[in-house]
Amino acid sequence: MTPTAVVTGIGIAAPNGLGTDEYWRATVAGVNGIARISRFDPSQYPVQLAGEVRNFDPARYLPSRLLPQTDHMTRLALVASDWALADAKLNPAEQPEFGMGVVTASSCGGFEFGQRELENLWARGGQYVSAYQSFAWFYAVNTGQISIRHGMRGPSGVLVTDGAGGLDAVGHARRHIRRGIPVIVTGAADSSLCPWGLVAQLPCGRLSTVTEPDRAYLPFDARATGYVPGEGAAILVLEDAARARERGVAGYGEIAGYAATFDPSPRSGRPPALRRAIELALADAEVGPADIDVVFADGAGDRERDRIEADALCAVFGEAGVPVTVPKTMTGRLYSAAAALDLAAALLAIHHRVIPPTIHVSPAADYRLDLVTGTARSGQIDTVLIVARGHGGFNAAMVVRRHA
Repeated sequence: MTPTAVVTGIGIAAPNGLGTDEYWRATVAGVNGIARISRFDPSQYPVQLAGEVRNFDPARYLPSRLLPQTDHMTRLALVASDWALADAKLNPAEQPEFGMGVVTASSCGGFEFGQRELENLWARGGQYVSAYQSFAWFYAVNTGQISIRHGMRGPSGVLVTDGAGGLDAVGHARRHIRRGIPVIVTGAADSSLCPWGLVAQLPCGRLSTVTEPDRAYLPFDARATGYVPGEGAAILVLEDAARARERGVAGYGEIAGYAATFDPSPRSGRPPALRRAIELALADAEVGPADIDVVFADGAGDRERDRIEADALCAVFGEAGVPVTVPKTMTGRLYSAAAALDLAAALLAIHHRVIPPTIHVSPAADYRLDLVTGTARSGQIDTVLIVARGHGGFNAAMVVRRHA
């Protein structure tokens, strides 16, 4: 019998909340974590808003030896993984080291660390560049640091698919659970809110230049002008359901279905592949459109890509056929971490029976969506679809459901 993968622990560091409880309270209440960038003066840049993780002091949570060798992104990942393991009531020291693995996603690596070391190189010379630069910038560093910190020597990996990465990492982690690995720590962390990182993002042309936090990121709204960048981490503990039951841990829900597709070239004349990803994820979960209680949408924040997503959802569920929400309007798009954070929010929605709102948005009628706006919506929530897309054509969809 194929093992069932359940999420038994969640750790979150988000722009609107540190820790799962604080994040969820803020998200249900519609608290906005988007504000003017504070870590450097953004006045000379066209983009001045971001979803920053504020009041985060890594020295409170991590040993001092780790601080010189880690980027801000990795510190977020390490702290979130500690919280997720504590939430799962799982002590890695008591587990077989080859029975635990780590699969994470990151779209950019340690940009802030890299900028600092480049400044040292240019201003002072190569002898002043930290040896830790050799790995602190690397997109796989979060997987490595988490596995080292907790003695996890089982199968590990990293996915680099931009905004789809958080779901892709969890989908890959589920494969390991199904192949007999008892525990996989998974999810995503990203942060590139430094001058070098921001400048690297500008050429895509999709970032919002609006300076009012309540008007900058408006997916499925006629006023949409792009998205707001963000940072954060959402780390999950994935376990074999039978093993979790033996430990007396119920978990938040089951990873029931997953699929990934890649868009064809825009010059091919073929349609985008997002609808196909959704249909494949539903088929993998052995559920139909009528079984889905809410969709956590990707919410690109520009008319072209919002149209593609809305059309895909309407094709699968019918016009306004299912409630849709975009809680990342409170955090900005956290790149790889965005999908992992949406997945965590979906599991919390099942657990608490409430759909968090999409804030500040006045949905345009031509999208034909039942968008949950203004305030949270309560009700029975058993099965949820999460949709994510990454720059360059990556699509991912995941179905999670209440675990009996």
